[in-house]
Amino acid sequence: MAAPPKKAFPLRLDPALYAAIERAAASDLRSVNAQVECLLREALGRRGVKLAEPVRAKRGRPAKEKDDE
Repeated sequence: MAAPPKKAFPLRLDPALYAAIERAAASDLRSVNAQVECLLREALGRRGVKLAEPVRAKRGRPAKEKDDE
């Protein structure tokens, strides 16, 4: 099952803020985009906004199909 498409939009950030997010993302082994999404989810959670868990794409090799002999 593929993950649903994500909404793309331009975001303007102060260069210092972007650099801080980039450093945090690197320490968490995430992309900057994933880090921004994580930070937004955490901030909304602290405000009491309930969100459904994100649908994550499956990673790794697909399971081997059994051969009918």
